[in-house]
Amino acid sequence: MEKERKYKWHKIAGEESELDFGSNNLLQINVAGKIICIAKGKDDFLYACANKCPHAGGTIADGFIDVLNNVVCPLHRYKYNLQNGRNVSGEGYYLKTYPIQQMENGIYVGIEEKGIFSW
Repeated sequence: MEKERKYKWHKIAGEESELDFGSNNLLQINVAGKIICIAKGKDDFLYACANKCPHAGGTIADGFIDVLNNVVCPLHRYKYNLQNGRNVSGEGYYLKTYPIQQMENGIYVGIEEKGIFSW
């Protein structure tokens, strides 16, 4: 039986225009004590992921988004799917992703609450 994840939702902006994306459509932000990367994909959706590459700790927000909507680490060019964090360049790593929601009153990122599960 799979556990249902519980998230605490953290407001990161009232609207998308408040997010200060670089020319690479990535930004680094602190959410609940975690440094994460917010990405505006080629599909104009917002994504949230860890800001450190699991391979060598490169800063994901300093990378770029390729034409296939993958985020690319600036150090060794490892590529990760923005939707699920899977490594798509073949090295076998996984980039942690976070749920992100645009609601009427703002944009929120979900941080998993440890030890709280529904069965």
